[in-house]
Amino acid sequence: MTAQYRVAVAGCGAMANEWITYALKRSDVEIVALVDLRPESAQAMAERYGLSSRVFTDITEAITETQANLVFDVTIPASHYNIASKALELGCNVFSEKPLAETMEQCSAIVETAERTGRSHAVMQNRRYDQRIRSLRSLIEAGTVGRTGFIGASFFLAPHFGGFRDAMNSPLLLDMAIHTFDQARFISGADPVTVYCQEFNPPGSWYEGMASAICIFEMSDGSVFSYQGSWCAEGAPTSWEAAWRIHGEKGAVIWNGQGMPYAEVISDADQTGKFIRDYMRVEGPVIPMNEQFHHGCLEEMFLSLEEQRPAETDCRDNRYSMAMVFGALESAKSGQKLEIAEIMRTHPETSLLHPAYTPVNTK
Repeated sequence: MTAQYRVAVAGCGAMANEWITYALKRSDVEIVALVDLRPESAQAMAERYGLSSRVFTDITEAITETQANLVFDVTIPASHYNIASKALELGCNVFSEKPLAETMEQCSAIVETAERTGRSHAVMQNRRYDQRIRSLRSLIEAGTVGRTGFIGASFFLAPHFGGFRDAMNSPLLLDMAIHTFDQARFISGADPVTVYCQEFNPPGSWYEGMASAICIFEMSDGSVFSYQGSWCAEGAPTSWEAAWRIHGEKGAVIWNGQGMPYAEVISDADQTGKFIRDYMRVEGPVIPMNEQFHHGCLEEMFLSLEEQRPAETDCRDNRYSMAMVFGALESAKSGQKLEIAEIMRTHPETSLLHPAYTPVNTK
């Protein structure tokens, strides 16, 4: 029996393993093509998983010769627009690694193509699919702390990657901040309105570009999201999920990115005349999930196709998370507070591409 989803995997690097291991769990998926500019990489992937998939170096050829109807785009950012455009035009749905594309102009073009062709394009934002962040969001949605006014995220780590990141102009904002920015949108249920950002490279940094940043976003619900981060912060590291503090009318929600979140809210007891009020702790609920992280996001993407609705990380929605990245970069360059709506009207000169990136995975 022919599988419902005939998948062409574009890009056979290390990250493709996450995508393929999930696909192999599903009886309705057949991986019909492995695409990579290095045929040996695709062949090695086929052998690793015992796949009979055909090997290609060109995505158009792969789709047309195998009748693929779904593309996993696990290529580098420089290839995302090209892969998405060709796949959508050929009638395929697309599930893509982040980022959506390398410029705001290309992000908008992918959205337009998806809408015109009637196909789905969804982006991997794996950090949404974590029981702990779902618990955090549920505390806020339940009104535990009342109306939210402030969301703060601290991200301080010191990864010694070596390679292209060490040479990038804005390694933190370009390569990592999309995760935290998207988390902020997910937690708050709000979209960005304005941004101010200052980038800097502190003493001791081994990066050529700006490895630290402070960003302030005004959000559509009236709250303020403050991001402070560094990729050269030795000592007392935060989680890769960041450390979060959300304040509302009645208290605060705390998540260190490692354990479960909790809230501290004003006690119900009579506190007349108290200078500092008493608080009571509310534990975050456990949110059941079949799959988490990459596999959780992929599960939701497939479910969206089955239910014929946009995925939670549909390209139209993800464009707002991308605008936060592009807006922060543009604000840091100009030194000005900027309107996100202006950024979304396309800034083709603001790109995720850096000279150290070279298209090596697929056409």
